[in-house]
Amino acid sequence: MFYFVYCNCYAEDTLWTGTPGDYTDPNAPEALSEVRKLVDGGKYAEATKAAVKLSDNPSDVYQLLGDIKLEFDDSHLKYTENTYRRELDLETATARVKYSVDNIEFTREHFASYPDQVIVTKISGSKPGSLSFTVSLDSKLHHHSGANNQNQIILQGSCPGKRIPPHIAVHENPKGIQFSAALDLQVNPGAIIHVLDDKKLKVEGSDWAVLILAASSSFDGPFTKPSDSKKDPTSESLNALKSTIGLSYSDLYTHHLDDYQNLFHRVSLQLSKNSKSMFNDRSLEVKKAKSPLTDLWSNKSEDDTVSTAERVKSFQTDEDPSFVELLFQYGRYLLISCSRPGTQVANLQGIWNKDIEPAWEYVHLFLLPLENSSIQLL
Repeated sequence: MFYFVYCNCYAEDTLWTGTPGDYTDPNAPEALSEVRKLVDGGKYAEATKAAVKLSDNPSDVYQLLGDIKLEFDDSHLKYTENTYRRELDLETATARVKYSVDNIEFTREHFASYPDQVIVTKISGSKPGSLSFTVSLDSKLHHHSGANNQNQIILQGSCPGKRIPPHIAVHENPKGIQFSAALDLQVNPGAIIHVLDDKKLKVEGSDWAVLILAASSSFDGPFTKPSDSKKDPTSESLNALKSTIGLSYSDLYTHHLDDYQNLFHRVSLQLSKNSKSMFNDRSLEVKKAKSPLTDLWSNKSEDDTVSTAERVKSFQTDEDPSFVELLFQYGRYLLISCSRPGTQVANLQGIWNKDIEPAWEYVHLFLLPLENSSIQLL
């Protein structure tokens, strides 16, 4: 049996390799003097090489927590051509995927709720009982996971205690920050849920399913060693799930929407009298053809909605002001999603990182004042 596997990455913004310490180089002042002399002399290549001496040990690396892995049967690989659509709605901070198989439309909706501190996914089929799939939690970091009869999956793991040299197995590194993720699975009455291999949950014959994910880490401030932390990430994750007991998908979505739109609706931007209102042109869209495993994007959907990829391409010859408005609001969406009370400072791609060896280590950059980048755009 072949399967269509969909992985939804999820992150926790306190996951880094390493431990607190003094990483300054006592020889840095001498190196700085050398760099300045080379720059003053116009020897920029030499200055760049000498600048390496300004730091001692390389910085530690931001880490991806893991994936929600969804496995569908092979019929989902044979969906009706031109029905696949992926959309990010900036007005609601909701991502959606839609496609049709044998006249049945399947939909996945995702949002991250700040007030409830969970990531929520709803999967549905337009035909009653048409939804069947398997869900599990996975991670590229050292971890173990298990499913239980309460329709939950719990994953526990640890970041490397020191920066990983390239191509060295993660589990060969001493433990660093501990982390945990807990997933709760809800289905409509009459649907069946099985535990598979003690690690997966299998849904059969459902109309819809809601996945609620909470995650936490043992990070207890920048000066506390992971080994000295008193935090229990598993308990914190399970407590976050407990707080959602009795809440429907509609309740969770309303909490998320009220919170997000309170910030997002602060600013509206219109650059041209002829440009569309932001709230009528609010989505970043792509549409794929042939297979969800390919990168073949078509230009337009059946209702003539222009994809984001096509708008980027056409902007070279037609500088559409509404596209500038859209990108401005996209930047605000990103900052609203990653810069809230209690979060860490946004770091490059940050919580959208999908690697454990990311480019530039996803460090915090100080090329612009962090207060300006995080506050003024909101």
